Amino acid sequence: MTMSQEEEKMLMAVLKSNCDVFAWSAQDMPGVDPGFMCHQLFVDEQARPVAQKKRKMGEEKREAVKQETRKLISASFVREVQYPTWLANVVMVRKANGKWRMCTDYTDLNKAYPKDSYPLPSIDRLVDNVAGFTFLSFMDAYSGYNQIRMHPQDEEKTAFITDKGAFCYKVMPFGLKNAGATYQRLMDNIFKGILGEDVEVYVDDMVARSQCMEEHCRALGRVFGILREHQLRLNPNKCSFGVRAGKFLGFMLTERGIEANPEKCWAITNVRSPKSIKEVQQFMGKVMALARFISKSAEMSMPLFVTLRKGGKFAWTDECEEAFLRLKAMMATPPVLTRPKPSMPLYLYISISDNAVSSVLIQEEEGEQRPVYFTSKVLQGPERWYQKIEKAALAVVTASRRLSPYFQTFNITV
Repeated sequence: MTMSQEEEKMLMAVLKSNCDVFAWSAQDMPGVDPGFMCHQLFVDEQARPVAQKKRKMGEEKREAVKQETRKLISASFVREVQYPTWLANVVMVRKANGKWRMCTDYTDLNKAYPKDSYPLPSIDRLVDNVAGFTFLSFMDAYSGYNQIRMHPQDEEKTAFITDKGAFCYKVMPFGLKNAGATYQRLMDNIFKGILGEDVEVYVDDMVARSQCMEEHCRALGRVFGILREHQLRLNPNKCSFGVRAGKFLGFMLTERGIEANPEKCWAITNVRSPKSIKEVQQFMGKVMALARFISKSAEMSMPLFVTLRKGGKFAWTDECEEAFLRLKAMMATPPVLTRPKPSMPLYLYISISDNAVSSVLIQEEEGEQRPVYFTSKVLQGPERWYQKIEKAALAVVTASRRLSPYFQTFNITV
């Protein structure tokens, strides 16, 4: 369903009146006031600085490093540094479009300071909070991490080596282990008044959601006002406004509910039968990422789990092939999961077998049972010898742990 001309006119008016919150280049980014938020490393005073030896690169990568470094200098993201005590190599990673992304190997530096335990939001909670709305706007900051300054005393610790010398970051780069926590802390601080109401944020992924366009434009206006106040800029090429569906944290969110990401489903349905233990592990990793959509996933996958337990010996049996094909068929048409309504109760159905316990959380609406979440667990050790009533209890315990936010919020009948 497309938006009406009136809805489109309202949305365009909001975007045009807030065009200053978009950056078309790094020069358009003033950056967050370092007095409000900056990234500090807190390196252990007893840690011994490590200067990595420069690694050799092919000509294509060396040229890419030169170009990327030139861009960083032009954007005032880095500065040249002499006699750094900490020094890291750059690592070039090929992007999907064929271009190069320059990363920095901060392995040694990351070992020298404590992990920031600032919590990230629950992905399941955010996905539930965004699904089921009529209008969605997906926003991405322009080089988000780089809009936060490094603490001056830690700048030179981020030094990296190139053919043209050593440079250090003036802004927070990718690769530092606490960068995600710092960014989430910033987002939680600036959006604290509207989180869960107008917008949901997971690190640098932002989504505004509303049921009508008038309400959506007001929500966007509040989001833009906060971004402007804190000098954060959006990347117009990575934003979508007023859409009916979009990808968020690995899921496809629509007005209907939560759907499996088609690209992830394709990666399962179009793969050939595994030829090695590693390929079985890769396939199972893809399946487990979408286990929320698969009824009795552990029970269905049991032959594949048995194969992985055989101490590195690969044996692809008829049972493995049958399970493999069932999982592929399941992901060819995965169910649409509903966003549970707080005013309505939930029901938990459990299933037990010799090797696994499973459950599905559902909500009834207009006489129709709609799935919210599937869970499944392979029985381990003595659990396999439990009596039926004990397995049923284990299924409930497993579901209550995995789905604790639902148990804390809803009345659930087992």
